[in-house]
Amino acid sequence: VRLVESGGDLVQAGGSLKLSCAASGINLRINHMGWYRQAPGKERELVAAISIDGGTVYRDSVKGRFSISRDTGQNTLYLQLNVLKPEDTAQYYCAGCFGGLHGCKALTSWGKGTQVTVST
Repeated sequence: VRLVESGGDLVQAGGSLKLSCAASGINLRINHMGWYRQAPGKERELVAAISIDGGTVYRDSVKGRFSISRDTGQNTLYLQLNVLKPEDTAQYYCAGCFGGLHGCKALTSWGKGTQVTVST
């Protein structure tokens, strides 16, 4: 399995970014997928997940601002980040995951991630 995240950048608060996760060795049609993030000194946390049938969940702090989607033809996962806040600053990772969507646990190894930095 290889997951390559991209799209992170330095943006001002209120800005937007779209993250991509190019996947190989795992089929997005038959796996739950999640976006996770880890800020310095903090635990990695689930940000959003999408189920096999397209259902989505989000952590409370990003509801209404972030949107997870996938292109099964391109086998690529996306995360649209809007109205970014400084507290969204973190390294963002994608992963195949299992279990209930709200606590979707990563089952694939982590890629390098992509850095999102939000300035005030």
